[in-house]
Amino acid sequence: MDFKEEIIKLLKKETKLDEIILEVPPNSELGDYAFPCFVLSKQMKKAPTIIAQELAKSIKPNKSIKEIKAIGPYLNFFVNKEKLSENVLKKIFDEKDCYGTQKKTNKKIIIEYPGPNTNKPLHLGHVRNMCLGYALSRILEANGNDVIHVNINNDRGVHICKSMLAYQKWGKDDSPEKSKMKSDFFVGKYYVLYAQKEKQNPELEQEVQKMLEKWEEGDKETIALWKKMNKWAFDGFKETYKTFDLKFKKEYFESETYKNGKDIVLDGLKKGLFYKKEDNAVAVDLSKQGFGEKVLLRANGTTVYVTQDIYLAKLKYDNFRYDKSLYVVATEQNHHFKVLFEILKLLKFPFAEKCYHFAYGMVNLTTGKMKSREGTVVDADTLMEEVTGLAKDETKKRNKDIPEKDLDERANKIALGAIRFYILKYDPLKDILFDPKESISFEGETGPYLQYTYARINSILEKSEEKIKDDIDVSLLKEKEELELIKLLSNYEDIVKQAGNYKINTLARYLLDLAQSFNNFYHAYPVLKAEEDVKKARLLMINCVKQVLKNGLYLLGIDVLERM
Repeated sequence: MDFKEEIIKLLKKETKLDEIILEVPPNSELGDYAFPCFVLSKQMKKAPTIIAQELAKSIKPNKSIKEIKAIGPYLNFFVNKEKLSENVLKKIFDEKDCYGTQKKTNKKIIIEYPGPNTNKPLHLGHVRNMCLGYALSRILEANGNDVIHVNINNDRGVHICKSMLAYQKWGKDDSPEKSKMKSDFFVGKYYVLYAQKEKQNPELEQEVQKMLEKWEEGDKETIALWKKMNKWAFDGFKETYKTFDLKFKKEYFESETYKNGKDIVLDGLKKGLFYKKEDNAVAVDLSKQGFGEKVLLRANGTTVYVTQDIYLAKLKYDNFRYDKSLYVVATEQNHHFKVLFEILKLLKFPFAEKCYHFAYGMVNLTTGKMKSREGTVVDADTLMEEVTGLAKDETKKRNKDIPEKDLDERANKIALGAIRFYILKYDPLKDILFDPKESISFEGETGPYLQYTYARINSILEKSEEKIKDDIDVSLLKEKEELELIKLLSNYEDIVKQAGNYKINTLARYLLDLAQSFNNFYHAYPVLKAEEDVKKARLLMINCVKQVLKNGLYLLGIDVLERM
């Protein structure tokens, strides 16, 4: 029985509205669901408070809906708590890992992330990107979609030539093995070196441009150097992806796609969609859309980034026939994607309306802003290493005799959970400061706090040695804290749907509320020492809390631990 759906049906029948949006009141004293009557005010030509009072009289309570009250301009519904408890706990007990997931929709969604440059290792900004892309993919899958992970590698251009030139000039026969460095760190070292040398000798920029020209001409020596350094970068990326559990269905490479957009633009020029400027550059006028003029081909005939992305959008569609294409890219590229999507519409591509920019803000450390060229960027691997070290310290405090192998495994799960949750609990659009020590705390709004709550429930269940059953008298769960916990459990399916509308942080917030509600209950009432029938009911309830914590954390990419 879906209480929310039943209320919506009652309201549709009474109001004749096609769509009913229910709200959850700020506290349980105001009911379980509320219908704002403002939406009927214009149609009925009455004050919303009057409409609420009239609806309260015309809609009658039933077995599921215990009471209906008009409170100001809202019509508030109080559900039958016994029915709710019975329904929700049984549903979670039966569905287990599937609770909160929707039926398959056959909708195909492609998610593009993290899009690294092959001149330096993945950094803290990429960590936010990877955490968001990974969680979003699992949440969309839970909402019934078929999700495809792809990656675009920015492996050509001036920025790549900078690290190549520095290695050519000052690297001699150096290698990652000789330097005892992770291979992508090794490439990044030369990118930083170039920036340092360019300050002393600005003419190096001309040499970089010449190297790019040689690369585009297919010069054997330049191509050989490019392949060698790219391999070092990719080998390093693979290790980082493994740490963050990333796997891609397909990887695209800018070096293989950057020329192909030119043909699409020239075809658009013939059709009159684009025009030539006095210097022979090809441009598009997007003034009506609010973006002014955008050059698509330079005067010398070379492409720009948006030209490459036009072709890549088409290539992805040709490969996968997607229903939605998500670009997980920082807010710095907001304008770029607005322009791209408008051009796709002008070209009348069938996928033009299916593209969506999932934007996110900057992330920096509490120590200050990061700059790649100055070597002040915190890379993903070092961050993971630091947080894992902090996790080990915290774990040892609680388990002095833990075996080294168990310590490593546990610390890795805690560290990755800490990083993921710290990033995902914020609105993606907000700029954030990452604090490693705060992220690893076992108290407060953190991943380890949620993992610890799960482990705590698991410990209670193990001590009970009871076989959990769902055919028990849940009407014994009458305390305020118990009823609030069950209400939260009933909201999980709606929360997963909300998170599927690109609101990942709503799921993170929900899990914190659920864990806090459980801990409030556990501090107030005994479980194992309760009267026998009450104990059985409480064991079922906390088993369901454990299950929902596990399900929700899985969607965020966080592993649970049976003990901490």
